[in-house]
Amino acid sequence: MAGQGPQIWFYHLERSGLEQVLPTLLDKVMQAGLRAQVRVADTDLARHLGEALWTWRDDSFLAHGHSSDPHPGRQPILFTSGADNVNQAQALFIVDGSDFGPTEDFQRCFILFDGQDEAALMQARERWKALKAAGADISYWRQTLEGRWEKAG
Repeated sequence: MAGQGPQIWFYHLERSGLEQVLPTLLDKVMQAGLRAQVRVADTDLARHLGEALWTWRDDSFLAHGHSSDPHPGRQPILFTSGADNVNQAQALFIVDGSDFGPTEDFQRCFILFDGQDEAALMQARERWKALKAAGADISYWRQTLEGRWEKAG
């Protein structure tokens, strides 16, 4: 798997919540000219996160849609619970413990997990171990006291 699959980046959320971190990362992905898929198991959370993208900054918003909306393939950012890459995204975001699913279509995968949630921590550790054993290109990112992200492993 090394060299064949995407770069997989684990983001350990300790100082900022998902509503703050996800829009920032999606903005960076969009600035890089990539499309994104956000895999969310909970439809209420997907709607909440989608609403946050419209208002995350006063001077900007992140255009997006949900897989249940018309024309999901046209969306630069698509919220979905499915594994199909409907919008031909190059970046995959896994939140709320969603299934990892196939990753061959993606250049980058972001696994965002709540550092205050013991079940989320355990799941992230298990995913890390399995991906490391499979030879995946993985990195671990942790937020500093100043709020910046640094690569920790």
